[in-house]
Amino acid sequence: MSEENIYTFENKDYRSTYWHTCSHVLAQAVKRLYPEVKLAIGPSIEGGFYYDFDAPFNFTQEHLDALEAEMRKICKEKLKLERFELPRAEAIAFMQEKDEPYKVELINDLPADAHISFYKQGEFVDLCAGPHLDSTGRIKGNAIKLTQCCGAYWRGDSNRKMLQRIYAVAFPKKEELDEYLKQREEALKRDHNKVGRDLEYFTTVDYIGQGLPILLPKGARVIQLLQRWVEDVEQKRGYLLTKTPLMAKRELYKISGHWEHYLDGMFILGDPHDETKECFALRPMTCPFQYQVYLNRQRSYRDLPMRLGETSTLFRNEDSGEMHGLIRVRQFTISEGHLVLRPDQLEEEFKGCLELAKYCLGTVGLLDKCTFRFSQWDPANPNNKYEGTKEQWDEAQRVMGQILDDLDVKYEIGIDEAAFYGPKLDIQYKNVFGKEDTLVTIQIDMLLAQRFGMYYIDENGEKALPYIIHRTSLGCYERTLAYLLEEYAGALPTWMAPEQVRFLPVTDRAADYCADAAKALEAQGFRVEVDYRNEKIGKKIRDAQVEKVPYMVVVGDRDMENGTVSPRHRVDGDLGAMSLDDFTALLREVVDSKAKK
Repeated sequence: MSEENIYTFENKDYRSTYWHTCSHVLAQAVKRLYPEVKLAIGPSIEGGFYYDFDAPFNFTQEHLDALEAEMRKICKEKLKLERFELPRAEAIAFMQEKDEPYKVELINDLPADAHISFYKQGEFVDLCAGPHLDSTGRIKGNAIKLTQCCGAYWRGDSNRKMLQRIYAVAFPKKEELDEYLKQREEALKRDHNKVGRDLEYFTTVDYIGQGLPILLPKGARVIQLLQRWVEDVEQKRGYLLTKTPLMAKRELYKISGHWEHYLDGMFILGDPHDETKECFALRPMTCPFQYQVYLNRQRSYRDLPMRLGETSTLFRNEDSGEMHGLIRVRQFTISEGHLVLRPDQLEEEFKGCLELAKYCLGTVGLLDKCTFRFSQWDPANPNNKYEGTKEQWDEAQRVMGQILDDLDVKYEIGIDEAAFYGPKLDIQYKNVFGKEDTLVTIQIDMLLAQRFGMYYIDENGEKALPYIIHRTSLGCYERTLAYLLEEYAGALPTWMAPEQVRFLPVTDRAADYCADAAKALEAQGFRVEVDYRNEKIGKKIRDAQVEKVPYMVVVGDRDMENGTVSPRHRVDGDLGAMSLDDFTALLREVVDSKAKK
């Protein structure tokens, strides 16, 4: 990066530093206006920053407006930010004197040899590792916007107190903020939480629980279509279909390592600590179950690669604060698969997994906005989150890095983002608000085969351990549906639309004609409805457009006399009168080609 770009928003590190400093300005404004509020944490995040507060009242829009005004004042004061350190005991006493219990807890949890640093700006001091800008004057006060306030558990623990989190964003120029707010307004229109509910794809119910959405008929149909399509695609690529249980005894998860490394993320049925009684857990992933298919009998090198695929329902005990519509849920369905293979087959099979994922994502229209992350282990944390030795991880990451380079995959590296048993390629996607999540993952596993004794007999008659690739082809179907609703603003392509054609009789006389035509299309496998309501045709057309139906077929007396239909596309408009056979052929071409219209 050129010298002149170091201190601009083009530099990710500078942008993070800018937003982190803004979070301190927000906290200072809160303490000035509402000194009784206690401070928690305030990091920069992708797309802005937030700060968590423990307040004896609920922040309203009126509070946020007052805080924005105070933040502008602080920026105009051009307060210098000064870093200083304190010994552990003094740091604790310092925050106790300020009556900041959350800061005291954070200090107590720091390692004994940690450098405990603070940043001071005017009368305000905060516990922080930094870095920060050198002055609040570098922040453009009129380009700050507090965007949202919501609940957030302290340290993400649902057993701890619920705090209030104020989200915000800031830019060096007012024009950039205005452009951001304009984009945000458009994002709100496309937000799957709005579109999906307005168009009746899904709903949520408080007494069922967070992260447990109800798929309404439209949403259920789209996911069914995607699942069937993916299963057919995988079958053509040599995958064997499996169907395995939704739960298992803890003994299975102890063998796989999930009991040790993933227990907090699982839903447990029984007492996990009472070894005298059976204890089950809902499955958070399918791998240890599918391994039993491989283990059903002795395998030879000639049996490999074995490609196992399953439409799997999984359960993960996500934090309440992480729930978001269909994107992050506690029960979800995934196109999960595991390939058991010889070491010499690794690169070719990995390439096949990547090509499959790209094909699926490209077909549904999401690939162009995807990015790739090479997720690696953190060598500083080997015995907590990760299995295996440094040598094993170095070898696994070397092999995977070589494969990615050979395939010319452009990726970023994510440290401490690997699975506990191996590195992975994560295909990332951002929702309309810029929040990034993993859509598809392809993982290389050199460890779990040994845990399960998954040997095969090689060409020399000797026992050998295979490699395993964990992969998805389209990822989580609920998350994919969310992204599709946002990408197409609810107007899903015809081939996956829950309703493809709606007949609109102009008069009651045309109702039977429409019913017969609809039955003929349904017999060809199309999804068709007839609007029999006693409404004017203009309203019927508007309602169908609002509901994003791809094709509306207006039928009047002239169509009945001529034996025609008059289809209208939601984008292309009136297509003119044509025979039902011609319209059927038009539909067949659009659907079979999986066109984006």
